[in-house]
Amino acid sequence: MTLFSRNEFLERIAKTKSSMAKKGIEILVVCDPANMNYLTGYDGWSFYVPQAVLVIDDQEEPIWIGRNMDVNGARHTAFIHPENMIGYPEDYIQSDIKHPMNFMADMIREKGWAKKNIGVETDAYYYTARSDQSLKKSLGRDTLIDGNLLVSWVRIIKSDTEIELMKQAGQIAENVMSTALANLAPGTRECDAVAAVYQAQVSGTPDFGGDYPSIVPMMPTGEKTSAPHLTWTDNPYESGQAVNLELAGCRHRYHCPIARTAFIGKNPPEKLKTLADITVEGLNLTLDGIKPGLTGEDVERIWREHIAKKGFEKESRIGYSMGLNYPPDWGEHTASLRPGDKTILKPNMTFHMILGMWMDNFGFECSESFRVTQTGAKTFASFDRKLFVIQ
Repeated sequence: MTLFSRNEFLERIAKTKSSMAKKGIEILVVCDPANMNYLTGYDGWSFYVPQAVLVIDDQEEPIWIGRNMDVNGARHTAFIHPENMIGYPEDYIQSDIKHPMNFMADMIREKGWAKKNIGVETDAYYYTARSDQSLKKSLGRDTLIDGNLLVSWVRIIKSDTEIELMKQAGQIAENVMSTALANLAPGTRECDAVAAVYQAQVSGTPDFGGDYPSIVPMMPTGEKTSAPHLTWTDNPYESGQAVNLELAGCRHRYHCPIARTAFIGKNPPEKLKTLADITVEGLNLTLDGIKPGLTGEDVERIWREHIAKKGFEKESRIGYSMGLNYPPDWGEHTASLRPGDKTILKPNMTFHMILGMWMDNFGFECSESFRVTQTGAKTFASFDRKLFVIQ
């Protein structure tokens, strides 16, 4: 049972084939789990072994190729006909002698497609160096066409059905953030607070359940708030400690990331309060300035000019396109909100704008996930933007 209609899948495939034709690709080997899901609906935790979707220029449906034991998973989740779900035998798994890409190459030859121009997602997380070497050797090719991010750029504009799933993820995100804040108290272990966050992410809302986000809860404390991408320990929270909360709601693999910062105690340091005020003001200004037709660098410029007036600068990008994905990332690796990005914003593009200000020994984060509308930006979650003080 798929989440989307057959017609929507066929539209996605047609757009992918159009992009393939521009690159001279007749067969695209898709190994990114999110792109596999986007093109077929396949949804399973099987991406730790080689698997792929083949998009063929003259075939209506793609072909899913995975481990034999995962074929039934494809039947439960993918829209394609069973004859286009092909499993490879178990002796291809973690073998020094053969590789699943050998199986795929053999199938390509059996279908009479060996002379077609073949493209691959060269920088996909799960397309390994051995996968590339095995596929080339089995096909007798020295090179394959670089089809990296081809599908990711196709899916940068979301359908109305995708937007609805992201709205639901936004409702989950609101509950997740409320749960995180409610569990910050002196004496509570960090790991126990994170356990409550996980429960909220999976439980979702009374109306619909949640999914596992592609990134774990990131909840560093104290001086570790000066760095992004840290997780948690089993230490108890202490009064006088700040906590960064970078979390997400997820619904059927569609995400709504959200970040806030809290201070445990009565009197946050003035430098933290000042940084919070400047960051939140900049977030509000930047969101208010978004409209279709601006570029990624236009949006970033609004923020950069604001903080420059306050004596601050931020080297890292302030946002990126995101939505459907699997671990280890919810970003799409396409458009960014940063200098030099000429991507033109269009309705139903979706972004995570994260304004993380990481100083020498403290930091502050505030973020919003939003979609571009006909007139501006609309956030997926509704949650106070401020430094939260937990007394």
